[in-house]
Amino acid sequence: MSAASLQKRQQDLLRLAKKHVSARLSERSEGGPEMKRRTFLRITTAVAAGGLAAPYVHAQSKKFAGITLRVNGFGGGWDEGLTKTVAAPLEEKYGLKVQFVAGTQSADIIKLIANKDDPPFDLFQADSPYMVELLKAGRIEEIKETDVPNVKRIRPRFREFGDYGVPFAIASVVPVYNSKYIKTPLTSYSDIARPDLKDRAVIPAPTLDTSSLYLLGLAEENGGSISDMEPAFKVLTAAKPNVVALAQTSVAELQMFQAEEVYAGMFWAGSAYRLRAAGVPIETVVPSKGVYAVTSFMNIVKGMKYPEAAHAFADQLLSDQGILGIPYAMRYEVTTDVKVPEELRKDLLFTSPERAGLIKKVDWQRWIADRSSRIERVNKIIRS
Repeated sequence: MSAASLQKRQQDLLRLAKKHVSARLSERSEGGPEMKRRTFLRITTAVAAGGLAAPYVHAQSKKFAGITLRVNGFGGGWDEGLTKTVAAPLEEKYGLKVQFVAGTQSADIIKLIANKDDPPFDLFQADSPYMVELLKAGRIEEIKETDVPNVKRIRPRFREFGDYGVPFAIASVVPVYNSKYIKTPLTSYSDIARPDLKDRAVIPAPTLDTSSLYLLGLAEENGGSISDMEPAFKVLTAAKPNVVALAQTSVAELQMFQAEEVYAGMFWAGSAYRLRAAGVPIETVVPSKGVYAVTSFMNIVKGMKYPEAAHAFADQLLSDQGILGIPYAMRYEVTTDVKVPEELRKDLLFTSPERAGLIKKVDWQRWIADRSSRIERVNKIIRS
């Protein structure tokens, strides 16, 4: 309640008190002027104090009033989704404020590691490969069920880093195609090399450990592995006549599909939903031999001042309300046992145990270690 509103409420209460006292005093003739004055003061003071006390006591009951948690953000719908289903309920219930600072993970993690004595964030969102860097640098705390009860709702396979971080969203890189132009559906990563896609395909640049996961799909579909990527590079060589661009960003790739410059490629499933929502008939494919995905984790930064507030944030994030924020905003997959509303199920890929079982485990340390060689090889194949 604002100061002006509080003052008006106090004035209204005093007016009511005066009317009430006048009525009471008119009913009683005994006692004389002095008693009437004392009675008036006693009643009006009590009523006014009651009006002031209610909002004051209410404010004091907010457990985390005065605390603001700083979280690295991604901007746009992602931050808006978390604000609506996590931050807003926490402020309403506890008085806890959450500030999302939009940026990029790669830059924010450098800031976090470089500023151990004065961390720029209290909570840190990190995709699977960045978790490896955070653990190596010792910059995050464990999160246990004793502190965050909703941890028990996480499906076991998604806590891939033990007690570190709580997984809350899954993004997959899958084959996609425009059904207006591609009449024979794609069914696998390897279909990127189909002759009918000549000069009409796009793939993400290999610079990021996340969006380049399709390369692992190409390898394992053709007898290779994370330790033997040669089969992937053979398929990519066959697909070279089809690939018109290595998209440097998701936005660039999205624009190519919107402009119908390309009809097929490898793309984030959530971004494919955005295209469909904009009227572009993009279909997503779930390859039968497995899907490669990245999980987003929320972490408590080591040395942050308000661990209890951070635990409350994590618990709200894993609640039914909190966990659906990102699926509603971005159509990313869930990590808990939440019952997904039908309006979301039609746009998500892994809403059944069978489908979820197709998400392949990735050796992130090995994937990160081989980054430079992958970048060099892919650029040589496509750009030579």
